[in-house]
Amino acid sequence: MKFWLGVLCVFLVVLPLVGNDYVLYIANLIGIAIIGAVGLNLLTGCTGQISLGHAAFVGVGGYATAVLMTRYGVPFWFALPLAGGVAALVGLIIGIPSLRVKGLYLCIATLAAQFILEWIFVHWESVTQGIRGINVPPPQIGDFVFRTEKTFYYITLVVAVLGVGFARNILRTKWGRAFFAIRDRDLAAEMMGINLFRYKLVAFALSSFYAGIAGGLWVAFMKVVTPEHFPFGLSIEYLAMIIVGGLGSILGSILGAIFMVMVPELLNVVTGATREIYPGLDQLFIPMKDVIFGSLIVLFLIFEPHGLAEMWHRLKSFFTLWPFSY
Repeated sequence: MKFWLGVLCVFLVVLPLVGNDYVLYIANLIGIAIIGAVGLNLLTGCTGQISLGHAAFVGVGGYATAVLMTRYGVPFWFALPLAGGVAALVGLIIGIPSLRVKGLYLCIATLAAQFILEWIFVHWESVTQGIRGINVPPPQIGDFVFRTEKTFYYITLVVAVLGVGFARNILRTKWGRAFFAIRDRDLAAEMMGINLFRYKLVAFALSSFYAGIAGGLWVAFMKVVTPEHFPFGLSIEYLAMIIVGGLGSILGSILGAIFMVMVPELLNVVTGATREIYPGLDQLFIPMKDVIFGSLIVLFLIFEPHGLAEMWHRLKSFFTLWPFSY
C-alpha cells in the first residue's frame, strides 16, 4: 500500500512536466471538485445532514475571495482561508435549523438557502457586481505569478492534499465518531451524551469551509466570478459525486469527483471521434450526452449502491487474498 501511495505521489508531482494544458486544466478541475466533495461528504455522508445548497457555499467562498483581493487588496494566500471562514459562518447560520428539522425538511431548508444566496449574488451589485461579475488577479509570490494551468496545479494539489488529510484525521477523533453516531441514530447519540446541536453545527461549518475553499480556488483559477458559476445544478453534481463515490468515505469523495469530471470529458472525446468518422452522427450524439451521463449514474447506483470506494475495497481485498480464498 505504501508503495502504491508513493507511486501516486510521484505521478502527481511529475504530471505538470508531462501533461499538456488541457490535461492540467482537467487536473485542476478535479482537485477543486475533490475539495468541495470532501466537505459535502463530511456533512451528508458522515453526519447524515442532506444539503442541496452546497453550490451556494462554494459561491460565498468565491465571492469572498474576489472581494477581499480586488477591493481590500488582501493577497490570495490570506484571502483563501478568510473566504473559507466566511463560508463557514454562513454555514453556521444555515445550520441552526438543523437541530429541529431533518430529512426532507432539511433538504428544503438548504434548497431555500441556495436560492436566497443566488439572489444575493445577482442583486447585491455594490458587492458582487451582479451579472457583470468580478475579475480576479491570479495568485502571486513576489514577482512570480501563478498564471497558467501548470503553475496553478501545484496550488490545487497542495490545498487538496491538506484538505483530504485533515478530513481523514478528523474522522478518527471524537468529532468524527460523533458525526457517525448522529448519522446512524441521532436519538441514541443524544442519549449517550453527544450534543446534537453542537456537532451538527460543526459539521455544517466544516462542510461550508471546504466549499468556500473550493470556491476561492475556482475563482482564482478562472480569474473571474459571476452568479452563473454557482447554479443549483452544481449542488446536484456535488451530491452525485459523494453518492457515486461512496457516502461517508473520503476515498469515495475523491473517486466520485474524478468520475463526475472525467465522464463528461470522455463523452466529449467520443463526440469528437464520431464527428470525424461519421459526419453528421455527432448531431444526434451531442443532445444525448446528458442522457447518457445520467443513465450511467443511475445504472451505477443500481448495480453498486455503495459507490466506487466499495468497489476499490473489494478489488484490493481480492488481490490481497489471491490466489487463496481464505
